[in-house]
Amino acid sequence: MTTTIVLMGVAGAGKTTVMAELAGRLGWAVAEGDDFHSPANVARMRVGQPLTDEDRLPWLRALAAWIGEREASGESALVSCSALKRAYRDLLRAGHGSVWFVHLVAPPTTLVARLDSRRGHYMPSTLLVSQLASLERLAPDEPGVAVASDDSLEGVVEEILGLLAARRAAVP
Repeated sequence: MTTTIVLMGVAGAGKTTVMAELAGRLGWAVAEGDDFHSPANVARMRVGQPLTDEDRLPWLRALAAWIGEREASGESALVSCSALKRAYRDLLRAGHGSVWFVHLVAPPTTLVARLDSRRGHYMPSTLLVSQLASLERLAPDEPGVAVASDDSLEGVVEEILGLLAARRAAVP
């Protein structure tokens, strides 16, 4: 059974870091969501302008297409994507039964500290406020779990792997 774990959450939640560790452990294909943004989206974020739903649509479609390609090849995968709104998550999983969301959650002070310590990334910490305002937590009918990401990286990864094993055991 193929699985696509979409590591979601606001900037600074640890999506890329957790994805890299999981990829090393699982050997799955990876897609860094930031790499799928258009140059125009990156330019907007670089100057502190929040993206609109319209701005995000081509980005989300590109990620969904990548997920579909992995599924078609029978390949499990990891994707980092903020997936802030239910509508975005619905688009990512439309026709993609392998998708399982892991919402990485951390306190705002941790998020700001992580963003302020990043070097070479286009997203300023000032956009965190708009992301937190837009965030719609996973609903009970969405395939996924929330995981606190302010624990050690090893602890976060172990928790995700345990939840993944339980999910796979429960799905026929």
